[in-house]
Order: sequence, then C-alpha cells, then structure tokens
Amino acid sequence: VQLQASGGGLVQAGGSLRLSCAASGRTFSSYAMGWFRQAPGKEREFVAAISRSGRTKYYEDSVKDRFTISRDNAKNTVYLQMNSLKPEDTAKYYCAADETYANAGVFLKDDREYDYWGQGTQVTVSS
Repeated sequence: VQLQASGGGLVQAGGSLRLSCAASGRTFSSYAMGWFRQAPGKEREFVAAISRSGRTKYYEDSVKDRFTISRDNAKNTVYLQMNSLKPEDTAKYYCAADETYANAGVFLKDDREYDYWGQGTQVTVSS
C-alpha cells in the first residue's frame, strides 16, 4: 500500500489542523493505521492509532484530549484532527499502516510494528 500524507502547515498556538493520509494499493480496511511524529533532533514518537474498522482508537497521553484519529474506509483515508495545538507539537507527522493487528492498542505504539509509511507532512506551531 502507498500512503500520502497532507494537511500540514504553520499555525498559531491554540489553533487547529487536520491531517489526511490517503492510501492506494491493497484494501485499506485490511490495515490498522497509526500517526507518528518526529521533531528535529528527536526520535520518532507515537501519536495515535486506529483499528481496521475504526471502532478502536489509542492515543499517546500528551495528545489524548486534543487530537482525534478517524478513518473513512470508503475513501481510503485516515485523518488526524489536531486541536489546541502547542509549540511542542511541532514536528513532521507520518502515517503508517500495520497489516498484523485488527484492533488498536498499546501494541501499536511501537513503530517497528508498521509495514508501510508515508512521506510525512510538516506541522509547525508558533507561540
């Protein structure tokens, strides 16, 4: 599967952005999906994951009350709605697809679980 992330940009603190990740290739609903981010000089970190059906979601604690992951299997797209953005959210955001797990949980925090990655989209939050 090929993944294309979009929707990043520059936003002021407290603002919102919606990232999209469009998939092509194999059946999108065969994959659990995740969002990760990587800031300059830091390791890539988990943000959120969603099950194949979209019914189960799992979030990193730092974004749990601000970000929402969702998916539309008919459109082959996963989304990350980001509200109340903070400067520390500044990073390049990546979507990823996992073909092993049907559900979403702590096991999807590990980026080694994922089989396919998009190219990333930059999010910059100014203070």
